[in-house]
Amino acid sequence: MKTIDINCDMGEGYGPYTLGNDEEMLNVVSTVNLACGFHGGDPSIMFKILNSAKELGVAVGAHPGYPDLWGFGRRVIPFELSELRELLAYQIGALQAMAKIAGHKVTHAKVHGALGHVVSDEPETSAMFADLVHTLDDGMFLAVMAGSQLEKEGEARGMRLAHEIYADRAYMDDGRLMPRSQEGSVIHDANQSIERVLQMLDEQCLISHTGKRIPVAMDTICIHGDTPGAPATARKLREQLEKAGYEIRPFA
Repeated sequence: MKTIDINCDMGEGYGPYTLGNDEEMLNVVSTVNLACGFHGGDPSIMFKILNSAKELGVAVGAHPGYPDLWGFGRRVIPFELSELRELLAYQIGALQAMAKIAGHKVTHAKVHGALGHVVSDEPETSAMFADLVHTLDDGMFLAVMAGSQLEKEGEARGMRLAHEIYADRAYMDDGRLMPRSQEGSVIHDANQSIERVLQMLDEQCLISHTGKRIPVAMDTICIHGDTPGAPATARKLREQLEKAGYEIRPFA
């Protein structure tokens, strides 16, 4: 049977403030990328989601980002490379500690927002992050976008990679995500999103907003929990994938 993972970024509220549909999405997805307290999240939220994920058999990975609650981690902040290494290690280590007391495991790392694009594309930063993850846990997966510098760095180190595609984001012709500032960057129509995912899986290609095909490996599908209607879209996506012969399970 063919297998595929469905992942979702979660735990991005803070204190009494909630964001996304974490409880509903946890019952649909097979993997969670859990905010580590800098762009969103806090210890209580982290621990609660870790416990729920363990009960449901859902894998959990670290989702570190810039220390930017106000901007939700979507603004580039000019840190030195050594500072970024410390910021990322701090966040991943925090989740590893929380997972330890919850009796769960951190299976992978996927960087959030603006820092995610920097880590994905800038050679020095990609190399630093790949080395950092390998040092923290040499069995941990790197979540990567196909064709990115981070993918190359992970491959060069013989690391375990999870190649990610997005259900609700549009692609440019170079295989990168369309910036959120551009109209059409977020796909809100559930049927369009699901049809596009099934087509990409069938062809094993990214499909850009112009229709260009880019051959890639695919291990996991991301659907954002804070997109309006996300739980219903995620449930329908899972149903259609299973109908198409896919078993949904964590890539790790």
